[in-house]
Amino acid sequence: MTEITFHFNTPDKVAYACRLLRKATASGAKSVVVTPAHLLQPLDLALWTFSELAFLPHCLATDSPALLSASPVVLVEPEALKGTELPHHDVMLHLGRELPAGFERFERLIELVDVDEQDRQQARLRWKHYAYRGYTLNRHDVAAQAATQ
Repeated sequence: MTEITFHFNTPDKVAYACRLLRKATASGAKSVVVTPAHLLQPLDLALWTFSELAFLPHCLATDSPALLSASPVVLVEPEALKGTELPHHDVMLHLGRELPAGFERFERLIELVDVDEQDRQQARLRWKHYAYRGYTLNRHDVAAQAATQ
């Protein structure tokens, strides 16, 4: 069964996603990032530039099958999830507000939730959806962790 973790109070989803993806990639995990259209280009750019010493190799779900299978990170918009054959199913990182299609095929689902009230309300609905279906849910408060450091 998919392990689900919510990261609440994320001040900047794109920057936080880059850090999580760097950690996942370093551990050997391959990730699919489900991101709304308005965050796709900023995330794509950030993965190339967020670190002065390194970048995270990645591609878009619309790229060639060879590139998809070779990339440790694949970026996909929610609307394309249903019609796209994804090359790996280790980690799904979800930056959107709607329930991500096909999340149950992944070993891990990480939900990023920012401080916007609408985003928080949608996250509560997803939490209830997962809990009702028997998934074990983990909660990670990003703001609380930052305050203790």
